[in-house]
Amino acid sequence: MQGLMDLNGRVAIITGGNSGIGLGMAKGLAAAGASLVIAGRNAQKNATAGQALRALGAQVLAVEADVTQEADCCGLIERTLAHFGRLDILINNAGTNIRKPPQDYTLDEWRTMMDTNLTSAFLCSKAAYPALVAAGGGKIINTGSMTSLFGAGFAAPYSASKGGIVQLSKSLASAWAKDNIQVNAILPGWIDTDLTRQARKDLPGLHERVLARTPAARWGVLEDFAGIAIFLASRASDFVTGTAIPVDGGYSAQA
Repeated sequence: MQGLMDLNGRVAIITGGNSGIGLGMAKGLAAAGASLVIAGRNAQKNATAGQALRALGAQVLAVEADVTQEADCCGLIERTLAHFGRLDILINNAGTNIRKPPQDYTLDEWRTMMDTNLTSAFLCSKAAYPALVAAGGGKIINTGSMTSLFGAGFAAPYSASKGGIVQLSKSLASAWAKDNIQVNAILPGWIDTDLTRQARKDLPGLHERVLARTPAARWGVLEDFAGIAIFLASRASDFVTGTAIPVDGGYSAQA
C-alpha cells in the first residue's frame, strides 16, 4: 500500500489555484510531491501563490489565464506541456458568486456565473483530454458546492452552475473511463474564505446558523481540502469515478 498517495513525477493544473480552496488543494498536492500549474486571471495573486507553494518544495508554473475563454484554456494546456512535458491532474476550481434574490439577477450576471463556474470546467477538461490520454490516464477534480445537493434562494445561478458540475463530472467519468481518466467532484460546505466572509456580512445570522447545523461545530478551513485533493489525484482513487464528495463537516447530512 505504500506510495498510493505519492504524486512525485505528476503534474497538476489548478484553476483558481491562487487563493481559497484552490490554494488549499494545491498545498496538499505539493506536500504529496506534485509539480503545479497555478492558473488565474490575477497575475499578482498567481505570483504570491507560486511563492508560497515553492516554499513547500514544489515546482510551480504560474499562468495568467481566463478559463471562460476557450483559447486561454488551450493555451494553459500548451504552456503546461511546454514547461513540464506532461499533464496528469486537472482541478477545475475557478468560481464566483453573486448573491441576490432570483428576480434581481441580470442576464449578464447569470452568464458570468455559468461561464466561470461550469463552462470553464468543460473547456479545460476538453482541452486537457488529449494530454491526459497521452500520459496513459489521469485525474480530473471539479469543485462543486453543497448547493449541488440543495438550492439556495440567495444564489440561484450559483446553485444551478454547481449542480451542473456534478452532472458534468458524471458524464465525463462515463465517457473517459475507457481512457483511464477518473473524474470526480468535491462539494465544499461553509468554508472560511474571502467569499464566505462577505456572505457573513450580507446575510445576518449566517455564522450562527452554520455552526448550529454543522456536526463538526466549526467552519471549514483551507487545510481541510489537502487530503481530499491528494486522494482524488492519486492512485488511491483509481476505482473511484463519477462521484461527488461533500467536504462540509456533516452539514449536508442534516435534515
